[in-house]
Amino acid sequence: MENSLLHNVYNPDVLSCIANLSNDEVFTPPELANKIIDLLPQELFENPDTRFLDPCCKSGVFLREIAKRLIKGLERQIPDLEKRIEHIFSKQLFGIAITELTSLLSRRSVYCSKYPSSPFSAYQFPEDKPQGNIIYQRINHTWKDGKCIYCGASQSEYDRKQELESYAYQFIHNLDVEKVFKMKFDVIIGNPPYQMSDGGGTGSSAMPIYHKFIINAKRLKPRYLTMIIPSRWFTGGKGLDDFREEMLHDEHIREIHDFGNANDCFPGVSIEGGVCYFLWDRGQKGLCKVYSHSQDQITAMSERPLLEKGADVFIRYNEVISIIRKVSSFNEKSFSTLVSPRNPYYFRSPFVESKKTTNTCKVFGVENGKRTYKNIDISLIGRNTDELSKYKIFISKADGAAGQIGYPIPARILGKSEIADKNTACTETFLRIGPFENKQECDNVKSYIETKFFRCLVGARKNKNMTQNTYSFVPLQDFSKPWTDQELYQKYNLTQEEINFIESMIRPME
Repeated sequence: MENSLLHNVYNPDVLSCIANLSNDEVFTPPELANKIIDLLPQELFENPDTRFLDPCCKSGVFLREIAKRLIKGLERQIPDLEKRIEHIFSKQLFGIAITELTSLLSRRSVYCSKYPSSPFSAYQFPEDKPQGNIIYQRINHTWKDGKCIYCGASQSEYDRKQELESYAYQFIHNLDVEKVFKMKFDVIIGNPPYQMSDGGGTGSSAMPIYHKFIINAKRLKPRYLTMIIPSRWFTGGKGLDDFREEMLHDEHIREIHDFGNANDCFPGVSIEGGVCYFLWDRGQKGLCKVYSHSQDQITAMSERPLLEKGADVFIRYNEVISIIRKVSSFNEKSFSTLVSPRNPYYFRSPFVESKKTTNTCKVFGVENGKRTYKNIDISLIGRNTDELSKYKIFISKADGAAGQIGYPIPARILGKSEIADKNTACTETFLRIGPFENKQECDNVKSYIETKFFRCLVGARKNKNMTQNTYSFVPLQDFSKPWTDQELYQKYNLTQEEINFIESMIRPME
C-alpha cells in the first residue's frame, strides 16, 4: 500500500514550479526548453566536441536538459558514466548567469550542488573553479547622460547600493566571452531578460533588452543560435527598428515558432503580443519555416521569406499574406494617408475644462477611464488649427484590450472610433482620421473602419501603440458610399478560406 502511494503521488519538476513564479525575469518550463532544444540537429548530442553556451542562465534548465541528452548520446563513445559526466560538465556545458541568485539556482539544477567544487557536486570541479562552468560576476553599468551605454538602463533606477541587484548582465556589457572561456561555441541557447526600465515607463514602454543578447550571440559566430523572445519585434517596439530590419533580412533564420498567446509557453505570465522562438543556422540560408501555434497545436505552417514584398514588418499569419498580396495588386493608395501622426493637435496641457467662454474648442480625451469632451482654450492647440472647422474621426492609439490577431480569439483589434463635429480636437491619446468636409463622409469611413476586413489588415501591423504606419496595409476606398465586409470580400476576390480566417479571427464591433 505504501509503495503504491509513493509510486502514484504527483512529483512535479521543481523548475516547472519556478517557471510560474516571476513576471519580470520569465523562467523557462522544462517542457518548453526541450521543444526549443528539439530544433537543433540531434547528432550534436552524439558529438563529444560540441560546446553549448547559455548566456542568460536563470534556472539552468537549458543546460540541464542538454546534459541529459549528452549523457544518453555519448554512451557509446564514453561508456563509463562517471567519465562521461566529467567530460560533459567540464568540456561541453557553459553558462553565464544573469544574477547571483540565478547562478546558484542554475548550478544546483545542473550540477546538483550550488558549489561545483564541493564533494556533493555531480562532477567535482577543481578548487580554482568554484563556480564550475556557470559563471557570475557582479559588474557595474557604464553610465553616460543618465543611461547605461550597453543596455540603456536608467541610472536613476539601477545605480544601486552593493546589496541590491544592479541587473548589469555580463553577456551584453562588453564581456569577451571567448577570452573568458577560452573557446568558441557550437550552440548558443537561452531565454534572455526581456526589458529594463529606461526611466520612461514599463511594459511595452520600457526598453527592450532581449535583442542585445541575440546581437552579441551572433557576433560569436556559433553554428546554431536559438532563443525564445517576445514577438513584439515583428512590428514595433522601442529601439527595435534596426534589429527588426537585420532579422528580417537574415536568411540564416531557418525556423520561427510563433505563439500569439504567451500563456501557451509561460503559464500565468502575460506578455503582450505573444512570444516566439527561432533557429539560426550559420551553415544554411534560404526560406524560413514559420509555424503558428495555439493551445499546444500548430495551426499553420509555411516556408517563406521573413520579409514580404512591400512590407517592412514581419507578417506573422500566413493567411494574411495572401490577402495582402491580393489587395496590393490593386495599386490603391493607403488608408494611412488619412491618419495623423501621434498627438495630431500637439495638445500637451492638462485635460482641464477652461473657464473661458470665447476662443475655445472642444477637446476629446479620457478622464477617469471614460471618454469625454471638454471646452479648452484654443491657444493650447499646438498645430492643425486650420482643420478644426472640419469633420474628423478620432481613434485610440493604444487599446490593448482590443487584442491582436490570434489573441484573444476572436479579437476586436481596434477600439471604437468617434466621429467628431466641427471645432473639435483631441488629446494625444487619440489619432485623427480625416479631415472630411461633411458628416456623411465620416459615417462612410466609420463603416469601413468597423469591417472585419479593415481590422484584419490593421492587425497585421498592430503593436500596442499604433501609428500612421499601422494602417499602411489598408487600401483607401471611395467614401461616397458605406462599405460592408461582403462588398470588400467580393472586390478583392477573397477565397472562402481567406474569408473564414477573417471571420474566425476578428470579432464584430460592439
